[in-house]
Amino acid sequence: MNTGEVSDQEVAGLAYGVFTLPGGHRRRIGVRLGTRILDLATLADAGQVPEQLAAPSLDAFMAAGPAVWNEARRTVTHLVVDRWPVAKSAVVDTDGVTMHLPFTVAGYVDFYSSLHHAVNVGRIFRPDADPLPPNWRHLPAGYHGRASSVVVSGTEIPWPSGQRLDEGGGVSFGPSRRLDFELEVGFVIGTCSTFGEPVPIDQVMDHVFGVVLVNDWSARDIQAWEYQPLGPFLGKSFATTISAWVVPLDAFGAVRVPGPAQTPQPLPYLRRHHPWGLDLDLTVKLRSAQMRARGLDPVTICRVGFAEQYWTVAQQLAHLTSNGAPLRTGDLVASGTVSGPGPGQMGSLLEATRGGVEPLPLPGDETRTFLQPGDEVILEGQGGTVRLGEARGTVTSTPAARRRAGRHGPRSRRSSC
Repeated sequence: MNTGEVSDQEVAGLAYGVFTLPGGHRRRIGVRLGTRILDLATLADAGQVPEQLAAPSLDAFMAAGPAVWNEARRTVTHLVVDRWPVAKSAVVDTDGVTMHLPFTVAGYVDFYSSLHHAVNVGRIFRPDADPLPPNWRHLPAGYHGRASSVVVSGTEIPWPSGQRLDEGGGVSFGPSRRLDFELEVGFVIGTCSTFGEPVPIDQVMDHVFGVVLVNDWSARDIQAWEYQPLGPFLGKSFATTISAWVVPLDAFGAVRVPGPAQTPQPLPYLRRHHPWGLDLDLTVKLRSAQMRARGLDPVTICRVGFAEQYWTVAQQLAHLTSNGAPLRTGDLVASGTVSGPGPGQMGSLLEATRGGVEPLPLPGDETRTFLQPGDEVILEGQGGTVRLGEARGTVTSTPAARRRAGRHGPRSRRSSC
C-alpha cells in the first residue's frame, strides 16, 4: 500500500534521468519523484533493480528491450509504494544535483506533422496558394538533423551565425536576426531494428522507450536562404534542447487517442490500426533578460494540445524505416512544431508574429518578433497526471557581443572529441 510518502502522480510518472551528486563525478541513473530523485545506481549496486540501471547513461537499459523496461518499472513502483523504507535510503534531494543528457543521441530526425503548423507557415510564405505542399497529406515529411548538437535542458544556447539574404538582395554572413524556438515532442528509440528490413506499423512502437520535450531552435533567416533545394541545415543544426527526464511510453497509456481523421486515406503501410496519438497539454513560457533582472516570472505565450497531431509517431517511424533504414538505440524522433489554429496556440514565434509582422507583447512594454540575447524559453507538458520534464534554454549574446566582451562565450557543452 502507498504510505503517502510518494504521491499517486509521482508513481504514475517515474521518469528516468541521469545526474551527478554535488561534488560527485559518477553519473547515476535516477527516477524523478517530484522534487526528489530515487538513486537507481545505489539500488542496482545492491541488486534491488536491473543491473543496467547501474550504468552512467540509459543506453544499455534502453537497448535491453521492453521486458527489462517493464520489469524495472514494476520493481521501482513496488519499492516506492510497498517498500518505502528500502527506497527512502536511496532518495536524494534535487538541490545541487547536475542533470546530464540521459542517453547517447545516435541519430536525430525531425518531422513536420502538425497540420495547423504547416497551414500557418504556408499562409505566411504562400498567401495566394495552397498552404500545404502536394505531398503533405500523403506522408510524414521530415529531415535528418544534427545529433551532436542535441543538449540537455538548462544548457545555454550560443547565438548562431550563418549566411542570410539581406534586404537589398546581397548575401552576408553574420549572427541570425530571426532566431526562433520550436515546441516539439520527442520519442526516444530503445531497441534497434534490422538494416534493410522495414518495421511494420503494428510493430514499430515496440522499439520506443520513452518521451521527451524538444525545442528545435531555428535561425529563420539562415534557414530561408539555405533550405532550397536540400532542406534545413545550419539554420537548425546549431542546437536542439531536450528535457532531462525521459518518461516511459507506458506511462501515457491512459492518454492514448486515435488521432484526427486523415484524408486521403494513407497508403497501406501508413494506415493506423492502433491509437498512437497522445493527448498531451503543452506550454511555452518566455522570460526576457529585462524580466529576469526585475524578478518577473516567465509568461506563457503558447498553450496547445498534442492530440490533433496529424501524423502519429507510429506512422512517422513506419515511414522512416520503410526504405530499410534501421532504428538505433538512442535515436531521437521529434514531432515537428506543434501548433493550433488560433492565437496563443502557436508553437513558434514565426507563427505567433506572422513572420515578424505582429510583435508579441511582453511585460514592461517589451515586444518580440524573434528572440533576443538573454531570452529564456521554457517548454512544459503533461498528459493526464503524468508530467513531462521541462526543456529550458537561454540564448546568449551574439558572437560579436562576445568578442567585444573579450571572451569566447558563456558556459556551454564542450565537445567530447
